[in-house]
Amino acid sequence: MNLSNLKPADGATNRAGKRVGRGQGSGKGGTATRGHKGAKSRSGYSKKIGFEGGQMPLQRRVPKFGFTNINRVEYKGINVEKLQELVDNKKVKDVITFETLVDNGLAKSKDLVKILGGGELKASLKVSAHKFTASAKAAIEAAGGEAINL
Repeated sequence: MNLSNLKPADGATNRAGKRVGRGQGSGKGGTATRGHKGAKSRSGYSKKIGFEGGQMPLQRRVPKFGFTNINRVEYKGINVEKLQELVDNKKVKDVITFETLVDNGLAKSKDLVKILGGGELKASLKVSAHKFTASAKAAIEAAGGEAINL
């Protein structure tokens, strides 16, 4: 043991700090370290998110831009190579339905599914989905399968 590795005993140094607002005799009575007047001196104070002390907040200084189409329909894209993987892993034989995709974790039950043409498809499959790209439809039919819109 030497001066470089001295430390106090466990539990000896965890004082909670000075108790404020417990009378003038404590030295921290009166305003209880909150200063005089102003919002921060009041009980129940909590500043709003983004409040910058009265300066115009950043989210109001930055201009709004863009457009959000409220009628946009989002599709979950699944490439044909993923369908081929299902066949290779012996999870499906010749029919792929929406339920099959959900069961194998490729889509959620509330998703709309669009089959995309990425990758290569060798198996002859009967695929049911909400939408198909032209390349995906061509790939499925070239392999001897069928693309069925839901």
